[in-house]
Amino acid sequence: MTFSHRIISLPGEHGSRLRPVNVASVPQRSPFRYPGGKTWLIPWVRRWLKSREKPEALVEPFLGGGVVSLTAAFENLANQVMMVELDEQVAAVWRVLLSEEGTRLAERIRGFSMTPEAITAALESPAEEVGEQAFQVLLKNRIHHGGILAAGSGRIKSGENGKGIRSRWYPETLQKRILDIQTIRSKLQFTHGDGLEALRNYSSQPRFPFFIDPPYTAAGKKAGKRLYTHSALDHEELFRIAQSLEGDFLMTYDNAEGARRLAERFGLDTEAIPMKNTHHAEMTELLIGRDLNWARRPVTMPVSG
Repeated sequence: MTFSHRIISLPGEHGSRLRPVNVASVPQRSPFRYPGGKTWLIPWVRRWLKSREKPEALVEPFLGGGVVSLTAAFENLANQVMMVELDEQVAAVWRVLLSEEGTRLAERIRGFSMTPEAITAALESPAEEVGEQAFQVLLKNRIHHGGILAAGSGRIKSGENGKGIRSRWYPETLQKRILDIQTIRSKLQFTHGDGLEALRNYSSQPRFPFFIDPPYTAAGKKAGKRLYTHSALDHEELFRIAQSLEGDFLMTYDNAEGARRLAERFGLDTEAIPMKNTHHAEMTELLIGRDLNWARRPVTMPVSG
C-alpha cells in the first residue's frame, strides 16, 4: 500500500492552500519552552481526538513540554491522560507539577528575583529535594538558548528584543500555568520511564489512542542529539510497535525521507502539513497514522497573518 506525500490543500478563498497555524490562537498551557514543542499542532490534535469516540485514556510516551497532554486534559478530550518521559530533569518538573508541591513551586517562581547573582546562587545550590530540582530545571529552561536542557547549552545574553535575560522570565504567567495544572492533575498520570516500554505496556488497549512525538534523529538527523539528553531511539522499532498497537495513534516527524520510508515500509498513512520553525521559516511536518482521512476533510482553521 503506497500513499502520496503532499501538503494538504483545503477549500478556501481563491483556492489558497492551508497556511501554518498561528500559535497565538492556541492556549499556552505548558510552563516549558520546549525544543520541538507542538503548540502549533494542537488544532490538528483536536480534530484527531474529536473524530472518534472520547478516549478512555490518551497516552503520550515522549512527553517533553506536554502541551498535547495538557490540552487533552483541559479541554476534556480524554477521560485520563497517561504521560511518560525519560529525561530526569524534565521528569522532575512533571512530578512536582502533578503533586501538592506544585503550589509551592509556583510561589517560588513568583517571588524569584531574576538577577545574575540570584541565578548563579540558585543553580549552584545542591538540589537535594525534587522541588528544588524542578525549580532549577525551569530556571535553566528559561535562560538557556531555545530552552535546551541538554549538556552544552549556553545562557542567552541579549534576550528578547535585546532586553536581557529577564525578558525570558514571566513569573506571573508561569505561576498561573502551574496553578492551572494543579486544578486538573487528577486527570493526569505521570511515569518517569522509557517511551517504547510504555507503548508496549499499553499496546493491547483498544480505547487508548497514542500521541507519539519522538526525538528527531531519524535518517541521521543531528538536531535531536543537540536538543535532547535522550536523543538515541530505535526508530524502526518505534514504527514496528506503532503498527502493532490495538488503539489508534498519531505520530509526528520531520518531513524527511527516512521517516517517509519507514511509514511506507510499515504500511502507514502520511500527510505533510505546514508549520513554521523557531526562525519563522515555513516548512512541513509529517503526520503518520493508520488512516489520516480525518485530516483531509475540509475545515476552517486558524492561520497566521
